[in-house]
Amino acid sequence: MLSFHTRLVVTTFACFSCLCSAQSAQNDRIQVAPPLMQVQSPPKDASPQELEKKGDELRAQKEYLDAIDYYRAAIAKQSTPAVLNKLGIAELMIERYKDAGRNFEHAIKADRKFAEPYNNLGVVNYKKKKYNSSVKLYKKAIDLVPDSASFFSNLGAAYFAKKQFELASHAYAEAIRLDPEVFEHTSHTGIAAQLVSSEDRAHYEYVLAKLYAKAGDKDRSFEFLRKAMEDGYKDVREANTAPEFAEVRKDTRFAELMQQKPPAIPQ
Repeated sequence: MLSFHTRLVVTTFACFSCLCSAQSAQNDRIQVAPPLMQVQSPPKDASPQELEKKGDELRAQKEYLDAIDYYRAAIAKQSTPAVLNKLGIAELMIERYKDAGRNFEHAIKADRKFAEPYNNLGVVNYKKKKYNSSVKLYKKAIDLVPDSASFFSNLGAAYFAKKQFELASHAYAEAIRLDPEVFEHTSHTGIAAQLVSSEDRAHYEYVLAKLYAKAGDKDRSFEFLRKAMEDGYKDVREANTAPEFAEVRKDTRFAELMQQKPPAIPQ
């Protein structure tokens, strides 16, 4: 028979073990989140316009699969180039490149003067690294709508991927002229997010810094120049003599930035 002291120790240890087990169970417990709201299937009695509008709402909410269902239902009742293009965009966003490309092609066949599907098919080919085809499609979109900053930005991205930097600079310069904020719109999904090597990304940022400097936008020029330095652009010292940076160099921020020498800059 155990002594009182021994029984006390055993009991105390058992209680402590229970407490530890309870705490461990609490830490390991998984709580199931409330079920997501189910999106209603496309109503059979809805008009093509109503289905398209609902698809637009779902796409804006990034509910791409549900948006696809609504766009397909709209197309089944009335196929239009605009809805085909929207369906392609929703498919592109979830990387269904084959389906997206097919629907952009259908939209083009339905309306040869509709610029957006040319541009969007160019994006599909860009994602597939078919840069020559992308350039041709972007140029076609620009022929139809010559004042679209995003079309010129995409063209610049394709040229940049081909390492045709002079052509890329011309395209980017036109994009900036049309819309100085064009690269802010695509900062998360555009070329900067797709460049694999830090060297290419740094070169891209330096090109934009130079273009913004030439356009007289000092703030954005400094922003991209700093990014180029932080990503280790090896020829960043060109900014000390490049004519595009003439006005930027008069700003005290330029000397301060060039003196900082971020760690990525080779000494």
